Amino acid sequence: PVSTDFIFLFPNHVCLYQRQGISSWLARWFPQTPAKSVVALKTPIKVDLVAGKTYRWCVCGRSKKQPFCDGSHFFQHTGLSPLKFKAQKTGTVALCTGKATQRPPYCDGTHRSEQVQKAEVGSPL
Repeated sequence: PVSTDFIFLFPNHVCLYQRQGISSWLARWFPQTPAKSVVALKTPIKVDLVAGKTYRWCVCGRSKKQPFCDGSHFFQHTGLSPLKFKAQKTGTVALCTGKATQRPPYCDGTHRSEQVQKAEVGSPL
C-alpha cells in the first residue's frame, strides 16, 4: 500500500513529493529556491568559440572550469543550471565570470562596477 503522504502525478507512478512539500532528500538535491550565483572572477575570460558548436556557460559561479560548467551546480545542490548557447560565429569572445552580466554569457562590462569589484570571489552579489 502507498502512504497517503504521497500523491500520484501519472497513472502507476508514485511521485516523491509529499503533500506538505518536497521530501528531505529531494529538497537537498533540488532546492525549491535556487542559490544565488557567486562571483567566480572579477574579469571576463576570452575564449575561442566555433560556429554552430553548443557550449554550457556556468551560471552558478562555482565551476572550476570557468567560464564553462563542470557540474558543480548539481553536486553543490544550487538548484541552478548552466546556460546552453550555440556560437553564432567562430572567433574569440569575452565570457562573463562575475555572473552579473545583462547579456549572458557574454561580458557587458558589469565586472567593472563597484558592486562586483567590492565583492569577494566566491560570494553572491
